[in-house]
Amino acid sequence: MHPRDTTPASHEAQLEAYRRLGATGRVTLAARLSDDVRELTRAGIRARNPGYTDEQVDLALRRVLYGDALFLRAWPAGPLLAP
Repeated sequence: MHPRDTTPASHEAQLEAYRRLGATGRVTLAARLSDDVRELTRAGIRARNPGYTDEQVDLALRRVLYGDALFLRAWPAGPLLAP
């Protein structure tokens, strides 16, 4: 199944590029993308909550990543800060 916003030829070229990366390259790419998304999310939290400390930004990020129920199980004393 290819994306609706991509031609079949473009989608196949993208898949071939991923294949050429190999398993290690794909893992490296996925880790880099994950790091980038976390940094973008942190930047959004800081923009919406300029008074947050770095620790509060990290707590708000964890809330976004894990959801309230899991966050409260892992950090029962942690405040539910607005992301």
